[in-house]
Amino acid sequence: MTDRVEAALARFFAGSDGRLDLPVRLRGTPFQTRVWQELQAIPAGRTRSYAQLAAAIGHPTAVRAVAAANGANRLALVVPCHRVIGTDGTMTGYAGGLWRKERLIALERGCGIT
Repeated sequence: MTDRVEAALARFFAGSDGRLDLPVRLRGTPFQTRVWQELQAIPAGRTRSYAQLAAAIGHPTAVRAVAAANGANRLALVVPCHRVIGTDGTMTGYAGGLWRKERLIALERGCGIT
């Protein structure tokens, strides 16, 4: 499994594949797990707002709870929390720094997958 993860990360950071399709076991509350599953459904190089994410999981008024679940994600990149932005299109909150969030989205867009 380590070789598979290493190869996937190498392809991702080389810009040849914007997806990290690796098997993971999501451990959190049912709400968090649903948010994280929806994060995994966002195509590489694309973004969604917290409001769009909340609506997609059937809880359109739970924007703050979605943001909290996004922040509790411990599997960054595999569960691509960097693809979530503010409703107005601005980069918002990312534990790795906004510059890194912007770089990850740009790297994915450069893979030609969008």
